[in-house]
Amino acid sequence: MKILVVEDSEFLCDAMVTVLSAAGFDADQTDDGEEGFFLAEQAVYDLLVLDIMLPGISGIEILKQLRAKGNTVPILMVTAKDCIEDRVRGLNTGADDYMVKPFAVSEFLARVRALLRRKGGGTPQGLLSYKSLVLNPQVKQGYYQSQELWLTVREYELLEFLVLNREQILTKEQIFDRLWGIEAETGLGVVEVYIHFLRKKMSAFGCNKFIRTIRGVGYMLKEQMSGN
Repeated sequence: MKILVVEDSEFLCDAMVTVLSAAGFDADQTDDGEEGFFLAEQAVYDLLVLDIMLPGISGIEILKQLRAKGNTVPILMVTAKDCIEDRVRGLNTGADDYMVKPFAVSEFLARVRALLRRKGGGTPQGLLSYKSLVLNPQVKQGYYQSQELWLTVREYELLEFLVLNREQILTKEQIFDRLWGIEAETGLGVVEVYIHFLRKKMSAFGCNKFIRTIRGVGYMLKEQMSGN
């Protein structure tokens, strides 16, 4: 799972990224509000950790603009301001949770995991699920009705991104930026190749129709209802 940390304190930002990485998350970071907003707009992150006081553009303004554009990514606000008005403002603007600095590592990770469970249909054990599909991020493997799908790491990452955004359309560009990065030397065609690989693995269990092609746009994970 991919997390973006936007925090202007270099020490705290590095510390949060180190903690998240040690817990098995893929974490990016920036100390600038404008860069944070640009990265968040790409819609490739599963969670944003967002400071309120930032150079360039405030965390509240980033939050406001993302929500105005329909971006529903879970956002954990962090701030040094221990003030009820700031908490209320952040939550009313669309934040999902709020932490006041300084905070304990254990609480930080607990809140991150709780928000990700809410987003991806996760369990207290850290598993992700959609219908009869279950993913284990710790071993990067997927299961359908308890049967292992035998996915490669890249196939798992693709399925995880689809599960975390279940029943929402993901463009080819979003998938490409998430899995390969905007500076990758390969082209968009690699997305179709890996969708084909993933469907082939899932077809052995009859669940390949979960991945729907949205012509001219991208793909969506949605259960095929009988009669459709």
